[in-house]
This record gives sequence, C-alpha cells and structure tokens, in this order.
Amino acid sequence: MASSNPTRMPAFLVGFLLAYLGVAVSGFAQQGHPLTGTWNGDWGASPDQRTQITIAMAWDGKQVNAVINPGPDSAPGGVSVDVVGWTVRIAADLKDQSGKPVHVEADGKLGDLGNYHRTISGTWRQGTATGNFKLTRE
Repeated sequence: MASSNPTRMPAFLVGFLLAYLGVAVSGFAQQGHPLTGTWNGDWGASPDQRTQITIAMAWDGKQVNAVINPGPDSAPGGVSVDVVGWTVRIAADLKDQSGKPVHVEADGKLGDLGNYHRTISGTWRQGTATGNFKLTRE
C-alpha cells in the first residue's frame, strides 16, 4: 500500500502555477518595441477621401525602420518616437499618382499602448495636402 503525503499536492500546484505564470509573462515580453509590426489604416483630408496605407516597422536595436506600402511601389521611411509623450514622427519620400516624388510627414500619438493592436493617429502631410490619419497594428 502506497503512503500519501498531504503536503505533496499543494507543492505540485504551487510549482504548476509558477511555471504557468512564467510562460504567460514571457509571452508578453515577446512583443518587443511598441512600434514593431505591420500597421494598417488610412489618411485623408475628409471622411469621404481616404487613402489606404500600410507601414511595416521594425526595431533594429538602435532605431525604428519603416517600409511604407510594402510591395513594388514601397518606400523606406524614417521613424522617431518620443517615449515621454508617446509621440511618433514618420517621414518618407513617396511617389504621387503621376509618379513624381512627394515628401510625406506624419506626426501622431501612440494610443492603446497596453493593447497589442495599439494605434497611432494624428496629422498626415503629403506634398501640399494635409489631413488626418489613423493606423492600427495588426
């Protein structure tokens, strides 16, 4: 007949709970830099005139690099972030509909920082056009 140890079950449960919490915490740590990821959204001067945009951002250990509208017409972009106010600036040189170069600057605020699907929203300037934008991390 096997003898049972009454303290063995609680010790097992405590060990299981600690292992579970360790895995859960490490999962949150995998998100990395708050801007890393693919961001989708739009910009425009009015609710009726919107242009879809996709920005892929990656932290390389020193800076955030961006690719605006990945694909054959993509453009590299520069990104800076102020972690005090969680403001973001994106700058790039794109091509307009006729193929001419046009400078883009976007100034926004990072929102929903605790959420994986955080947002950036603010002002978008493309050439002489100005409007608002909103991006959501996918």
